[in-house]
Order: sequence, then C-alpha cells, then structure tokens
Amino acid sequence: MSLKINQVTKRFGSFTAVDNLSIEIPEKQIFGFLGANGAGKTTTFRMILGLIDATEGEISWNDNPINYSNSDLIGYLPEERGLYPKLKVVDQIVYLGKLRGMQKKDIIHELRHWLELFRITEYENKKVEELSKGNQQKIQFISAVIHKPELLILDEPFSGLDPVNVELLKKAVVDLKEQGTSIVFSSHRMEHVEELCEFLCIMQHGKPVVHGSLKEIKRSFGKKNLFIHADFDLTFLESMNGVVKFKKVAEGCELQIDKEEVSQQVFEALQGKGFIRKFALEEPSLNDIFIEKAGESYE
Repeated sequence: MSLKINQVTKRFGSFTAVDNLSIEIPEKQIFGFLGANGAGKTTTFRMILGLIDATEGEISWNDNPINYSNSDLIGYLPEERGLYPKLKVVDQIVYLGKLRGMQKKDIIHELRHWLELFRITEYENKKVEELSKGNQQKIQFISAVIHKPELLILDEPFSGLDPVNVELLKKAVVDLKEQGTSIVFSSHRMEHVEELCEFLCIMQHGKPVVHGSLKEIKRSFGKKNLFIHADFDLTFLESMNGVVKFKKVAEGCELQIDKEEVSQQVFEALQGKGFIRKFALEEPSLNDIFIEKAGESYE
C-alpha cells in the first residue's frame, strides 16, 4: 500500500499552486510535508482526497485512483476545523462514523477508547462549542481516525495546542503508525517533522525543494553544526578553514562547518586557551537545510 503522486500539477487560472510534483509515500510510515503558507501543501491534500482535480498527472492509493469506492480508507484532519458546534460530541462522532459505514455500538466503543486516551471522558455528552479549542481539536482528530483508516492525512494537527496536548497527540500518531496506518502530515514546525518522520518533502512555491529520507537528506547535506561554550573569547574561530558560519551566543558560539573532520581541528585550536564547558557536534537541522536549499529562512 503506498500513495503515489505522479507528475501532478494544479493550476487555478494563471496561478500554479502545485508544479509537477512526484512523490511516493511509503506505507506504514509518517511522511512530513513542510512549507510556508501558500507552498501548496493543502492543495496537494485536497487533490489526494479527490476534493479537487489535478490539472495534470495522477494520484493513486495502492495503484488505484482515489474515489468514493475507496475514500473510506482515508482519514482527514483539515487545517480549518469543521465540527458542528451545537452537536454533542457523541452525536457528532456517531454521525461521522455512520457516514464511514460503521455500526453505532462500534463507534461508541472506539470513541470511549479515544476519549480515555486523550483524558477527556467527561466531554462525551457536552456540546462541541462548550469545549476549549484544544479539546475541540482532539475531537476533530478522533473524527478523522474513528473508522481506522489505512491512510491518515493531518493538516497542521498540532497548531494551537499546548505542549502537554501536543505530546498526547504525537503519541497517538506514532501508535497509529505502529498499528499499520500510513500517515501524511503537514506542519510548519520543523522540530515536529524531525522527531516523527522518516521521509519528508519541503515544498516552496508548489515545487519540492527537498525530498527523501530524513537520514539521507542530512547525510548528503555534509555540513555539521558545532556548539562550543567556553570561558574565553572564541571569535578567532571565525576565520578558521572549514568554518562556514560563525554565530556568537552568550555562552560561546555556534559554528557551521563544512565537514565533520573540521571539528577536530577546532578542538585542537581550543587547547590550552581556557575552560571549555561544552563541545558538541550535531547533525544539521532541517531549518539549516531549508535555508540553504530554498535561499530563505523558514518561519
């Protein structure tokens, strides 16, 4: 089971929202879609769901086009939340579950399991409008997964949630992946994607600028980050061979180096100069890679 997006373009009049996008999303994985607002993420999701047609190219799930016959295999959490405010939580979920072909008793069994998981059992008979924004989001998430979809699409699932609820939702997403669900999620929070995804695509102006496995993307980037905290002046490192970027911080400096061997030369250059509190060599962050590839900072 995999989702294939093959040479897909979407134009609205003279505006091209998605430009010749080809991606295969592996099954039972969490795939991250990154990009600033207007990069083409939501348009891509709407084409996957069949809500809008691609101008060119094709999208398939398990080698079949997506239409009403198999759309029940997909769950979708839209960025613009869309629950009925006057309905009770239980009535809302039962209604949406029945639309997916489920029996009422199975829906209620699943709903109670999720309410317990999200620590909101007391909201089963509350109206949606009586819930806080974060709790409404949990209900919206439940509505997307109640029918145990094979493919789950989450558009900015963590936006507007406090850190505790972000962790709860993250755990739920990882558990679903481990049970065999393929998950695609968009975010503009790089750290969420780094933490959850093995594969990703960064979109810019409708085109993928970075695409592939996170490990490979980081490995092929070559550059590394070096964090040094010391009790003496480190500005002399700025002119060292192999140091691409130098940034002074309160406790010392942050360097970007063009290959990891440079870290050893830096380490030797520091010897005998004073007390070093921290010397850490780290992989480049996704943000570093985005700035390099897209020529602009992300946020």
